[in-house]
Amino acid sequence: MSAPARRPDAAQNRTRIVEAARAALAESHHVHLNEIAKRAGVGQGTLYRNFPNREALLAEVYRRDVEELVTAASALLAEHEPVEALRHWLDRVIDYAGIKRGVLAALEPAAWQDLVAHSHNPIEGALGHLLDAGKAAGSLRADVDAHGVLLLIAYLGRLDRDEWESTARPLMSVILDGLRRQNTDR
Repeated sequence: MSAPARRPDAAQNRTRIVEAARAALAESHHVHLNEIAKRAGVGQGTLYRNFPNREALLAEVYRRDVEELVTAASALLAEHEPVEALRHWLDRVIDYAGIKRGVLAALEPAAWQDLVAHSHNPIEGALGHLLDAGKAAGSLRADVDAHGVLLLIAYLGRLDRDEWESTARPLMSVILDGLRRQNTDR
């Protein structure tokens, strides 16, 4: 049996809470539930009805970011050529990774390990879809796969928070440039 549908205002409250938590995480890893409730324009009771604890809220932020990242791949390919779609997707990965760092820093290891384990395959699948489109168009190297690219991207997680803004995007551009198919005609 499925859960009953939420009232529209309750669904909006839940969405505002998650968005407020995401915004707070973008600013600092130290987020407090009362601050999130204020940002969302809801009371403490509404926040706790939707999320019984901080971990549940942060896990929902993480899950929504993964879902948006995964669904963006097809939408971006519908709007752009494969390399440009990949560039836009990688920009989203940078934003996602910044939030992910905050979520993982705020959760107990067992909780975040479970989240990461469940998000890996969908993210790898979305990246594979983008890479396959670029390979089919002849604009991306044929000798790369999603797993290898994710390993390169994962290394960005080693950046300190204070160097993230200035370093992550330039390094992601280097990764994208390395994925491009090189013209071998001389």
